[in-house]
Amino acid sequence: MFALMQSTRTQSLHLFNDPQTGLKAVVAIHNERLGPAMGGCRYLPYADDESAMTDAIALAQGMSYKAALAGLALGGGKAVVMRNPHVENRAALFQALGRFIDTLQGRFVVAVDSGTSTLDMDCIAQGTPHVTSTTACGDPSPHAALGVFAGLRATSYARLGSYNLEGLRVAVQGLGNVGYALAEQLHAAGAELLVSDLDPGRVRLAVEQLDAHPVAHDALASTPCDIFAPCAVGPVLNGHSVMQLRCAAVAGAANNQLTNLQVADQLEARGILYAPDYVINAGGLIHVALTHAGENSAAIAAHIARIPARLTEVFGHAQAEKRSPARVAQTLAERLLYT
Repeated sequence: MFALMQSTRTQSLHLFNDPQTGLKAVVAIHNERLGPAMGGCRYLPYADDESAMTDAIALAQGMSYKAALAGLALGGGKAVVMRNPHVENRAALFQALGRFIDTLQGRFVVAVDSGTSTLDMDCIAQGTPHVTSTTACGDPSPHAALGVFAGLRATSYARLGSYNLEGLRVAVQGLGNVGYALAEQLHAAGAELLVSDLDPGRVRLAVEQLDAHPVAHDALASTPCDIFAPCAVGPVLNGHSVMQLRCAAVAGAANNQLTNLQVADQLEARGILYAPDYVINAGGLIHVALTHAGENSAAIAAHIARIPARLTEVFGHAQAEKRSPARVAQTLAERLLYT
């Protein structure tokens, strides 16, 4: 684990075990140069302890890059809670997590993420003030989707020469809070939707409400479309899946879409434009960060509206340098974090 921390430049890794509630939690703090670390809390089942720690480290690094490129005075961190199928008292579990986070003395501010809700954040808030995404703050998912939609339009312009999404075939993989909100905006813009999700109820909803075409989850990536939008949990782009893609661009809400940067090079070699995930999906972080700082809705909306410009900047550098946008984005972020 120390080797992974060193290779990702992760500052610290914190483990917490509370037998009374069954809480097993990991908090990774990647970088605090620009400010305190902020990141979501995942509540998911993991195969083992190492998988949970590895996920926390990778996600914390992405949060550092996301905050830096979004122009936020924050570092990157992530909380991971290992989900047990039999939890007696969920509220008590997250209250215990709040007490744990409070021992970090403000070095880490936690927000909602996959598997958690604003109600969970309310429970955390009983043990620490270093939390956002509570019911009082609001759900960041719509803001994340708004930023991804704007970034997807910028990607369409960079690759297809038009901001107009009418008639464009967009494959949305994952119909969670952000993925479904993105699909709604795409439908309103006249895009033709291809959708998949492990929850058949979410797919039926998209078919009924958004005139979407259902595609088997493991077949969506290889289905012909203009833009593939990964919005599910976990890395979906690897050496094998990239070779199956039949699209002009990849632009979605999921974190850590690439298994490694070599996959980004494969996309570049195939002429598929990649919108770096931590650039295009920064809307949720912008919302929780600025809400936590007391900014008003107009200021938050204006900050989210800058996402397409940052993405266009990355695309411009990539074209000029003949490099993958993923490598360009990493260089720009690390310049802000380490020089």
